[in-house]
Amino acid sequence: MKHIIILGDGMADEPLEAYGGKTPLQMAKKPHIDWLAKNGQTGRLSTVPETMHPGSEIANMAVLGYEVEKVYEGRGVLEAASMGVELQPGDLAMRCNLLTIESGILKNHSAGHISSEEAAVLIQYLNEKLGDENIIFYPGVSYRHLLVIKNGNSKLACIPPHDVPGAPFQDVLVRPYEKAAESTAKLLNDLILKSQELLNDHPVNRKREKEGKPVANSIWPWSPGHKPQMPTLKEMFGIEKSAVISAVDLVQGIGVYAGMEVIRVEGATGLYDTNYEGKARAAVEALKSNDFVYLHIEASDEAGHEGDVELKTKTIEYLDQRVVKYIIEESKKMDEPVAIAILPDHPTPCALKTHTREPIPFIIYKPGITPDEVEVYDEFSVLEGSAGLLERDQFIKKFLKL
Repeated sequence: MKHIIILGDGMADEPLEAYGGKTPLQMAKKPHIDWLAKNGQTGRLSTVPETMHPGSEIANMAVLGYEVEKVYEGRGVLEAASMGVELQPGDLAMRCNLLTIESGILKNHSAGHISSEEAAVLIQYLNEKLGDENIIFYPGVSYRHLLVIKNGNSKLACIPPHDVPGAPFQDVLVRPYEKAAESTAKLLNDLILKSQELLNDHPVNRKREKEGKPVANSIWPWSPGHKPQMPTLKEMFGIEKSAVISAVDLVQGIGVYAGMEVIRVEGATGLYDTNYEGKARAAVEALKSNDFVYLHIEASDEAGHEGDVELKTKTIEYLDQRVVKYIIEESKKMDEPVAIAILPDHPTPCALKTHTREPIPFIIYKPGITPDEVEVYDEFSVLEGSAGLLERDQFIKKFLKL
């Protein structure tokens, strides 16, 4: 049997008083996802250990069955892998956001989802001005970039910028956990301040300001780590051939370490305007030559971070109509049966504009499976699901039936 996980990043939410106490999942018209719920088995999965931050990297690794407390080394190392940056012993890799600071306030974690082309100019400029043999900036996608510090110390408290919108940036700068990390923390905070001096009047930002767009006037390094020791999916579960499809660097990086083929789809943006149809077609094509496909779609998470309820609801409907429908139809035509799972990695409640660690709802559908009594898919219907509450690698083992 073939297996595909369709992951709607941050799709789960909390009841919204202004919308009659409903969540975007409950409001969305999603007949194809609901069909899978009605004909499959449902439950909840706890993806984030109590000791860890509810980041997408941690939650996606948990969905894939990794013991994240043992193997997690930060988001930066995963994004380095997706970019083909080979980390050396001692290299400290960090996600490096371009963001907007206004009157000392952390205004926008993505600089208004700055284009990759504009961002590349700014990152290359910073590398020329601030980089050397020990400090290297690598341009990535949109606001998401990579910073590598040679012989840096990872014992740092770095706050993800999307967790603190509206905070004075000086209050959430990098702090060392121990004395040995003080010099690395000072270096990173100096780079933040210097980047603000350099970027504030850069032509790219002057142009964005004239166009009424948020300026990318600061870097924000976070999620530090060194090269991890992660087993592959073949080593953990015996999956011979697997593939990952995502517009997000960190998910692609997980795929690299997991031994998966990384499939990049033209027009995949990570936002509501992503190429849904292209990703769905790529997933079906990948199923023909792979045993397991991980299809990750970011749009709902970004809408949650913006606090945009209508947009988040629309992204769920897009997922249903433009991805799930096609995959259900095409999988029925295949010679080998296909198991389909639907779930988010974590909630991104619109009211909070950040991730939470609440268990997420899932569906597992397989041809011939005995369905439970759940008729529709949302955060509350699955409380009656036959799978109950799963933890750690229980979900992936149930899905693969190990």
